[in-house]
Amino acid sequence: MSESPVRAVLYLRVSQDREMDGLAIDRHREACLKIADERGWKIIEEYVDQSISATDKSKIRPGYDRMVADYAAGKIDAILCWDLDRLTRQPRELEDWVDAAKDRGLKLVTANGEADLTTDGGRMYARVKAAVAAGEVERKAERQSLAHQQRARQGRAPKGQRPVGYATNGDVVEHEAAAVKEMFRLFAVEDGTTIAAIARALSGIEGPEVPASLPRLTRHSRTVMIERNERRVAEGLAPKPVPEDGRWHSSSVLDILRNPRYAGYSVYTNRMDRTQNKRRTWYNQIVEDDDGEPIRGQWEPIVDELTWWRVQERLNEPSRITNRTGSTARKHLGAGLYLCGLCERPVRTGSARYRCAGCGINRTREHVDDWVLRIVRARLARPDLADTIPTGDEPRLQAIAAEIGARQAKIKRAQSDYDNEIIEGYDLKRVRERENTTIAALEAERRSLTATTDLGGVLDARDPVKAFEDADLMIKRRVIDFFCTVRLYPHPQGRKTFDPETVKVTPKASQTSATA
Repeated sequence: MSESPVRAVLYLRVSQDREMDGLAIDRHREACLKIADERGWKIIEEYVDQSISATDKSKIRPGYDRMVADYAAGKIDAILCWDLDRLTRQPRELEDWVDAAKDRGLKLVTANGEADLTTDGGRMYARVKAAVAAGEVERKAERQSLAHQQRARQGRAPKGQRPVGYATNGDVVEHEAAAVKEMFRLFAVEDGTTIAAIARALSGIEGPEVPASLPRLTRHSRTVMIERNERRVAEGLAPKPVPEDGRWHSSSVLDILRNPRYAGYSVYTNRMDRTQNKRRTWYNQIVEDDDGEPIRGQWEPIVDELTWWRVQERLNEPSRITNRTGSTARKHLGAGLYLCGLCERPVRTGSARYRCAGCGINRTREHVDDWVLRIVRARLARPDLADTIPTGDEPRLQAIAAEIGARQAKIKRAQSDYDNEIIEGYDLKRVRERENTTIAALEAERRSLTATTDLGGVLDARDPVKAFEDADLMIKRRVIDFFCTVRLYPHPQGRKTFDPETVKVTPKASQTSATA
């Protein structure tokens, strides 16, 4: 009685096929078919994993998984592959095939020599080869990691896909950078626009909450593929398919707002470190020198440090974790702007009231807002408004703003280090006191030079009161903050009518008197 023919299969895999033309797969197939022909084996199936790594155990290999299932079903007697490391680079996976050879006599043949897993010598050869392959992968990964760390410590641009606003060599892509800068500006303020609204603006979708100042951008994945195809054509290669343009996703906007590169920080990501809180991942990417100071990148920042840190603060607000709408915009005039007159903390909103949790102050929001708006309108209606607002020394104002921003960024960075248990509380206190002292002096100088910038054109309008009334909530809050400080005090017990004396509207230095 003749023996049944050996039911053999081919497993063909290459880790990276940049051209995806299948030529490497064809070479491997040809060599394996020659072996099968020499042995008289019948090829019953072929499994292909093109451009899929076997190094990462979490990576899905459809062809491999299908072959494992067919072997478990008793359909396979022998496997042919180009090399043992084409089948697996995981010693743990190899042991599964060793058990298969012991239990059911599986034949495993490679184009560069037979791996007989039914003998102790063959198993030792296979195990050594798998261990060497795994070791080489680890050494390669370590070399690459060290090279990336070295680049980061030198402040050089990371390798990989370019971010929106930067070319691969770190040069600024002007039209993209302008959009990125506007995204940060819109989101940096407490009452700024939302991530969803930014995504709609980038997608060219109009709406009442969509900022008109943000230009439409082609989706970055499409832009990058078009650029790659231009390089491929220049090299004489065929272009690859280009993804369709479409709506920007909020996750893409979030990735931009989280990226420290835009503030000029050199970055490095340890892909193997899973111990850090995900919401602080971007902080951990910032590379520091031996003195604990961030290393600056060899590229032009698109946003200043303070703006980047303000955006991180807003993204880290606890309300973003629990609120279902994803909105981070202020919805009330004085939330976070008005101060508690007893403890100087910003008040919050609850229902229709302003509250200070620490002191128990609880004021009707409508009454307070009406009084504050009344005073601000009176200030804007003055005929000498333009003469009473200094125009200032613009270059000096810019220098002051940059220095204040850098010092406030140091405070925020220290707070982040304290939150991550890198520094102690007294270190944070020391940094705060030192930087705040300098900031106070700079603020005093700035108040004497303050120009009417970033107030939505209200102060420059022909009718400032009407411009203020027509402005959105964000601009109204900025105008109030420009002119005055609002402090809330407890309302007298038993008194039912609003008492203006309990809401102190104090003009800021260099502003004309406005009292309540």
